[in-house]
Amino acid sequence: MKLTVNGREGDFSENLTVSRLLVEQQVKMPEMVSVEINGQILKRAEFEQRILEEGDKVEFLYFMGGGEKKFGGITDFWFSSKKVGE
Repeated sequence: MKLTVNGREGDFSENLTVSRLLVEQQVKMPEMVSVEINGQILKRAEFEQRILEEGDKVEFLYFMGGGEKKFGGITDFWFSSKKVGE
């Protein structure tokens, strides 16, 4: 089955769950990764049950927060995301 994972198309086995894909792709710190399928963020509770389908576009994302800027006594925290493998 053809999937696009982090912008790269490849062939994958049928009946592949998101959890299994994380293992097969050797994603580091999978407990910290958010998964987007066809533009929709998947709930972590669905990783074991969600079976990927032909043509799905999957993105693995780390969301990071940090730093701070102070504006007149107001603290603003910034957040960013990074695709796995970047």
